[in-house]
Amino acid sequence: MKKIFKLTDEKKKPERIIEASKHDIRKYIKRERSKKLPEGADYWDFDCCFGQNSEETQPLHVAQITTALDRAYEEKWENCYVEIIAKSAQRAVKVPEESEAVSEENASEKEV
Repeated sequence: MKKIFKLTDEKKKPERIIEASKHDIRKYIKRERSKKLPEGADYWDFDCCFGQNSEETQPLHVAQITTALDRAYEEKWENCYVEIIAKSAQRAVKVPEESEAVSEENASEKEV
């Protein structure tokens, strides 16, 4: 999704425009997450960018988009550019460190 949201309108209150924009973004993310995952993927990840226009974007996490929209409203931007690209991802396997494994063994010995 690559979209320019207009944040000002003569006929609508700015708060409602922001809420409608957030709703569109959430709806898109929900729709993408409900798609079938490709073979070997665990979840959908999103590459997100946000800015006043497509040239001045900053990468950010998907959870920070709504706060970025609120910040744009507070700074009285006329437009904002949102880019959300869905990609399949695989979770990294956590390998316990040696110090954690030793502390877990000590904890089990104390219980006995």
